[in-house]
Amino acid sequence: MIKVAIVGGTGYTGVELLRLLVTHPQVELTAITSRALAGTPVAELFPSLRGHCDLAFCEPDLEQLAACDLVFFATPHGVAQAQVPELVQRGVRVIDLSADFRLRDIPTWEQWYGQQHAAPELAAQAVYGLPELNRAEIAGAQLVACPGCYPTAIQLGWIPLLEAGIVDPGQLIASAASGASGAGRQAKTDLLLAENSDNFRAYAAGGHRHQPEIEQTLRGVQPAGDSAARVTFVPHLVPMVRGIHATLFANLRSDQSAQELQELFESRYRDEPFVDVMPAGSHPQTRSVRGTNVCRLSVLQPQGRDTLVVLSVIDNLAKGSSAQALQNMNIMFGLDETLGLESPALLP
Repeated sequence: MIKVAIVGGTGYTGVELLRLLVTHPQVELTAITSRALAGTPVAELFPSLRGHCDLAFCEPDLEQLAACDLVFFATPHGVAQAQVPELVQRGVRVIDLSADFRLRDIPTWEQWYGQQHAAPELAAQAVYGLPELNRAEIAGAQLVACPGCYPTAIQLGWIPLLEAGIVDPGQLIASAASGASGAGRQAKTDLLLAENSDNFRAYAAGGHRHQPEIEQTLRGVQPAGDSAARVTFVPHLVPMVRGIHATLFANLRSDQSAQELQELFESRYRDEPFVDVMPAGSHPQTRSVRGTNVCRLSVLQPQGRDTLVVLSVIDNLAKGSSAQALQNMNIMFGLDETLGLESPALLP
């Protein structure tokens, strides 16, 4: 059994992670920390876990965490970097669901997140936890930085095209929409039902902090000598709880038929258990992945012209966060990658 603790388990990613871990056959959950709610039973805050989790939230205790095989950090950005170094020094393996260790360029991280990075040496050591790209590195990693939700959906949609070098990397456009849970479990006026219902809006169109994460990954898969990928990314908020739909645009460099593009995606993801390349002409929907670790993709070539459209859908709390973190855990400990993640989507 893998002894596991969660630091900061009171948000939406925390409860999603708990939902998955309490039924995982190889996990012994030993602690869920929260300074504000220390002593409160987990099932009192999250009644959905009644009968599945009898732990109470506790204060973070270094000795208790260091006795674990793995610690998940489901904390706000900037928190993990203060506690992870000591755990890593003691040989504990860590999966961080925040953005603290995703970017290798520390000045860029500090620019986008508005604070000084407390552990730049670990950012250089961390493995980016996108299994479809870094599976071998994840297996031997001590510290894994779980990708962001938007980056997961967008990167999986563009990776086959960038790897093959068949699209212009300087003209990549992503229009992506997320449910309200992507903003976290906090009180914000613009997330109230009366503000968000019956409404569709863009935000951060002038620049979003997931953009450098996306570009970092895409540049890493490009053929040598290719010009660096540049992404225009506009996120949107839609009146639903969970899910991300990304519509991705790219310009072809050479003649490619729709069939060849379909075959490229099918070949790239043939052995990936959690990427579903749908039949030609499909339009994947967010509800088809709700509660799952699956990314569903479709590649289209409107009117047979040189602008490609890739449609990518994930559950932002699952493949975009906690379920992908569990996938990383399975890989790190040599388990079947799909263990605890086999359930189909929730419908309706």
